[in-house]
Amino acid sequence: MKYGIVAFPSKRLQDLANMYRKRYDPHYAQITPHMTLKDTFEADETQIEEISKKLGEIASRFAPLNVHASRVSSFFPTTNAIYFRVEPTPQLEKIQKEIQQRLQIGEPKHIFVPHITIAQKMTDSEHDDIFSQLRMIGVNEQESIDRIHLLYQLEDGSWTTYETFRLSGAE
Repeated sequence: MKYGIVAFPSKRLQDLANMYRKRYDPHYAQITPHMTLKDTFEADETQIEEISKKLGEIASRFAPLNVHASRVSSFFPTTNAIYFRVEPTPQLEKIQKEIQQRLQIGEPKHIFVPHITIAQKMTDSEHDDIFSQLRMIGVNEQESIDRIHLLYQLEDGSWTTYETFRLSGAE
């Protein structure tokens, strides 16, 4: 089964992201706007129990994440994905690194760039047009996220929560 680890922003920031995702993201109906902390990975029931236990331990060490979605950016030319850039902080980088190291479930597919995707899978010309428009509009949202989530993928391709972990530590 496929799993992933994410942090969901507030409803306010999700609503803002969804304004664009409805039009520009073919995955709109499959998953809520989120910040990926661990890329998709495969695990069986025995492995996921251990992963869940370790995630609980990690979450108990970290304080809620203070995030700042500061601008609209793009992964072009690697992909035609457009996103809200979440400013990297030492705390955010540390929790992502600890998840990667403690769980040891595959190498990361990309370097960690905290973000919330708002558009993807566009042609080059669509990307250029939409990116220039969205960059002018921009984003400037700050908030605190107090939970991380272990998700799993359903047969229809959508994602749902397997378990939620409250960030309750001091780091």
